[in-house]
Amino acid sequence: MMNSRICEMLDIEFPLVAFTHCRDVVVAVSKAGGCGVLGAVGMSPEQLEKELKWIDEHIDGKPYGVDVLIPNKMVGKDEKFDADKLAKMIPQEYADFRTDVLANHGIDAPELRKIDAAGSGFAANTQSDGAKALLDVAFKHPIKIIANALGVPPDWMIQMGKDNDCKVAALLGTAEHAINQVKAGVDILVVSGTEAGGHCGSVSTMVLIPEVHQAIQPYGDVPILAAGGIVTGKQMAAAMAMGASGAWCGSVWLTTIESEVDPIVKEKMVAANSSQTVRSRSRTGKHSRQLVTPWTQAWEAESAPEPLPMPLQPMVAEPALQKVNKLAAGGHDGAKELATYWVGQGVGLMNQSISASDVVQEFKEDFINAYERLNNFVS
Repeated sequence: MMNSRICEMLDIEFPLVAFTHCRDVVVAVSKAGGCGVLGAVGMSPEQLEKELKWIDEHIDGKPYGVDVLIPNKMVGKDEKFDADKLAKMIPQEYADFRTDVLANHGIDAPELRKIDAAGSGFAANTQSDGAKALLDVAFKHPIKIIANALGVPPDWMIQMGKDNDCKVAALLGTAEHAINQVKAGVDILVVSGTEAGGHCGSVSTMVLIPEVHQAIQPYGDVPILAAGGIVTGKQMAAAMAMGASGAWCGSVWLTTIESEVDPIVKEKMVAANSSQTVRSRSRTGKHSRQLVTPWTQAWEAESAPEPLPMPLQPMVAEPALQKVNKLAAGGHDGAKELATYWVGQGVGLMNQSISASDVVQEFKEDFINAYERLNNFVS
């Protein structure tokens, strides 16, 4: 076990935490000495129970966790969830725009011109009741960590962690947010730079890690997991030299053999360079980094409507992208062009598809090489 507070807190050998939507990656990373964390926001409680049961049966008792998404700010946050009410808040031009984007690439989807509650599952799970339902399922299993993004975890989530002897982590993108998280009582800070795939801020990882590490000292020395563009052990070592106690990685698992990503998108990622991602509100209503495709470019055009706030924008984007992914898997050329997924700028270093366990091993070897290289500078 490395001499890291993250290793001690999570009972792992190597302080590498893998955020993923794939249960196979969770198992592979945890068995290789890290800690897999399953993203649950897109699942129903029944689906999550099935996934966690499978993980328990295959993970050999190794530590793992679950990630949820409870934004501090979004439309209808303090109201009872009503998908039909949310659907009525979406102007018709958004349905027409998504339909026209697909039509421009040879996809006939007249059903998308109708605004309905499709795609509202994501929205439901970002409400407190939806997230609680997911965590109620999660705590029936031997998880070691729960994580939240897009704001300070609610008091009830932090209390659930304490009641179940489970560490609570929170993702953040500014020093101010880090201080708020520490004051709220989180156990681990996932400090995510703008290079990160998915939801991200605007400050680079190289700047953000030391800034947060310095800012939180008067309030408590909470351990940091560095995130944002980290896809190698040498980057992990650099982040730990700046104050982190380990790394939280998501993108690097997307091109693994086990990954849930559609093969078409996986091929795009392997071929992509670091300039071929974009930080856009077009998918969730909040800034998230994803692979550049004609879909993302359409939303960046001057003629495009301004993306709606969360959770309305996912209700626009997800039904269209689900159709795109289905057709892309069947070989439709237009759909293959449009297909996208969240991924960070580290994609330029993700040049092959190997197993998740091999990725962990490469991280370890690369980390040691970086450590030895730095030692060579000191006589």
